[in-house]
Amino acid sequence: MLDGRIQELESSLLARITSARSAEELEAVRVEALGRKEGALTLIGKEMGKLAPEDRKRVGALLNGAKQKIEAALESKGRQMADAGLRVRLDAEWIDLTLPAPGPRRGHLHPMTHIQRELEELFVSMGFTVLDGPEVETEYRNFDALNIPATHPARDAQDTFWLEGGNLLRTHTSPVQVRGMEKLGPPLRMIAPGRVFRNESVDASHEHTFYQIEGMMVDRNISVAHLLYFMRIMLTAIFHRDVNVRLRPGYFPFVEPGFELDLQCLLCGGSGCPVCKQSGWVEQMGCGLVHPNVLRMSGIDPEEWSGFAFGLGITRLAMMRYGIDDIRLLQGGDLRFLEQF
Repeated sequence: MLDGRIQELESSLLARITSARSAEELEAVRVEALGRKEGALTLIGKEMGKLAPEDRKRVGALLNGAKQKIEAALESKGRQMADAGLRVRLDAEWIDLTLPAPGPRRGHLHPMTHIQRELEELFVSMGFTVLDGPEVETEYRNFDALNIPATHPARDAQDTFWLEGGNLLRTHTSPVQVRGMEKLGPPLRMIAPGRVFRNESVDASHEHTFYQIEGMMVDRNISVAHLLYFMRIMLTAIFHRDVNVRLRPGYFPFVEPGFELDLQCLLCGGSGCPVCKQSGWVEQMGCGLVHPNVLRMSGIDPEEWSGFAFGLGITRLAMMRYGIDDIRLLQGGDLRFLEQF
């Protein structure tokens, strides 16, 4: 009886191995035939103890022969499947090594880089020097030298990232103006583009890390008229069109008199949106005539020299220029956004 079962199982299992189409099917046959607990041939082996001694040897030889044939068939079919899979991969992944390499994927400039370079080229054409400074600044250059001493209430308006040793991440690029006055002296025309940091909540129009550009001109008999002239040229050049602006009094410790220059929102046309906080206007820059104390702190005699200074956000300019309604997109690193520019 066992002889017939062994032969029938052998024939059936070999047929299934031959017709198997995947490694999963092949493994299922192996477990069904040779599994340690429930394999069909394994179970037959457990029944041999019931046979008479003269039958045990014959059935055992027949069972071992069936196992060997099944194992050999499984191995052969597995090799065939592996070879076939390799051929499919080689056909799919084949490349012609005689063809020239495609080369690196070309990138492009970030929208804020476009704006910064345009500003630099514009001011250089008007005789200004482009200066740079460290992002980690001293408290003196970030505050004290700009007429913002330790007890000055203006410090409360700038949420600062403080570092060990009394240093900080600069809250504006104005410290570069201090370095410029100390190093170059008057007469002076300079701009300072760069990254700045504010410890504040992030929303559609505010970031903790953003880009600014400061500008300064120090010479004899500088007036508000000089300031307005350069601001008009700058805004016309950046937006490539006429824009509506308003100038209103503003307080900044490092200028006197000080002004706020607002730009009518180019996204909503003044009707109100999240970027302009529904006001129709976007605060674009602070500006004014350099405070005598700032000149004096940098070793310049305010009785002989005067100047104007301004500071605006390159990030905000980029948003207005390209119609971006969320400041977080600019530094989010999403290639789908950046590839539009």
